[in-house]
Amino acid sequence: MVSKAHPFRFGLQLHGPFPGRTWLDTARIVEDQGYSSLLMPDHFTDQFGPMTSLSAAAAVTTTLKVGALVFGNDYRHPVIMAKEMATLDQIAEGRVEFGIGAGWMRTDYVQAGMEYDRPGIRIERLQESLEVIRKCWTGEEFDFAGEHYNISDYTAGPVPHTPGGPKIMIGGGGPRMLGVAARNADIVGITANLKAGEVGPDAVADSMPASFDAKVARIDEAAGDRAESLEISSLTMGTVVTEDREGTLAGMAELFGADPDQIADSPLLLAGTVDQIVETLTERRERWGFNYVVVQPGDDPNAFAPVVAALTGK
Repeated sequence: MVSKAHPFRFGLQLHGPFPGRTWLDTARIVEDQGYSSLLMPDHFTDQFGPMTSLSAAAAVTTTLKVGALVFGNDYRHPVIMAKEMATLDQIAEGRVEFGIGAGWMRTDYVQAGMEYDRPGIRIERLQESLEVIRKCWTGEEFDFAGEHYNISDYTAGPVPHTPGGPKIMIGGGGPRMLGVAARNADIVGITANLKAGEVGPDAVADSMPASFDAKVARIDEAAGDRAESLEISSLTMGTVVTEDREGTLAGMAELFGADPDQIADSPLLLAGTVDQIVETLTERRERWGFNYVVVQPGDDPNAFAPVVAALTGK
């Protein structure tokens, strides 16, 4: 069963630097605020490029983990991805979390002229990629013959700084992807089911508490004996530190077209005073095992820091 006792840690997902700051200053601030990790999305929209940005962030920090939430598997051949992550892990001296998913955002594919295959094919491709990447990280010569990738007499380099490679985070929301994550990842990032290729009504409906109960049950089923060792992560899409929790949640419910009572318990959203958010996150860990909480900065990049200070390591 998924553990409810892993200590809290926090990640901050950024598309670029804090307003009025350079990227390097931003990375240092995130570390000073006590976050465990600085994470970036991997889309073709208006955001900094993750490979370069994460390398730079790692170079100017000493404890901060860096990674993507999550790399789209279809955007890079696994041999290239393995090399980039091994290089980043060398630069970061072992402070890399390798987040990867099957790819979901339809507009990335359409705008770039890439084939948007059905989810099952994208998931099969991801599973092959994971095999290839792990073989690359051994530094030994190997062959690989799959449905989607064929590699011959290849020896990858460099090998990662971390023996065996960085910890792997796999994000997913549907039963099949959650099964892949439960069997292969060190960190499972639970999301809404994004099979529609967008964050629309279906994704909102799949973000309610009962859906997350089913998702955690699926992880327990698929992970077997390794379930207790898994870290369980949530990405909070809306985080507001405020004295007006009820009013803020009502506004969020209207925005998402959802029931206010359910919105209050959805892992996608957080609102309230620091003490209220601390209580909410403690309840969510007890219900779903979420110990690795990833947030986005909102209007005030400093507002969430007291929550990080209050819960980290507990």
